[in-house]
Amino acid sequence: MIQLLFTVIFSEMAMILLFVFKTPLRKLLIMSLDRVKRGRGPVMVKTVAGTVFVVLMSSVYSMVKIQKRWIDDGGAVNPTDQVLLGKHLLEATLMGSVLFLGLMIDRLHHYIRELRVRRKIMEDVKKQNRSFEDGKVEETKALEAEASTLREKLKQLESELEIKTKEVNTSEANAVALSKQSEGFLLEYDRLLEENQNLRSQLQSLDLRFSRSTSKKNT
Repeated sequence: MIQLLFTVIFSEMAMILLFVFKTPLRKLLIMSLDRVKRGRGPVMVKTVAGTVFVVLMSSVYSMVKIQKRWIDDGGAVNPTDQVLLGKHLLEATLMGSVLFLGLMIDRLHHYIRELRVRRKIMEDVKKQNRSFEDGKVEETKALEAEASTLREKLKQLESELEIKTKEVNTSEANAVALSKQSEGFLLEYDRLLEENQNLRSQLQSLDLRFSRSTSKKNT
């Protein structure tokens, strides 16, 4: 049993060294432990650890029993009890070391997995930030292009507005000139109408005179 415990301890120490140094074997070890912790693996590990702990408590109890026997015998030391005490002490120490190293391996495996998950999350976040920044740059370029297009349209509209303003001013000037010309035409029309009426009145007066002179001659 002692040889088995030494073998387990050296194996656990080798596993801890593999965890410490980043090598391809560490990745293989992590994958193996991942598989062990799936399904019924944790139950089996807890069962083995519980059995080792029970045997450890049995060895401790045996050591306490031997020491109590020495006290009851008045301090007389039996060589057989010494050998048994040494054997139980060595076994208890080795089993305690096995449990402690097993706990260390479990915690190291847990922390390395957490670290890998957090690194993966950080990489995903960095990728999302990069894609967001790239999208933001593209959006900024699109907005700048749209702004330049709108500026060109604004300049075109301003030029068209200036042309229309000149046309309106020209039309207003023409309208003013036409209104003045129409006023002149109306004044001229009134003058001609008045002259026409005067001429008609003169013709009527001449006709009356002519008709009177003709009647006098006939009489």
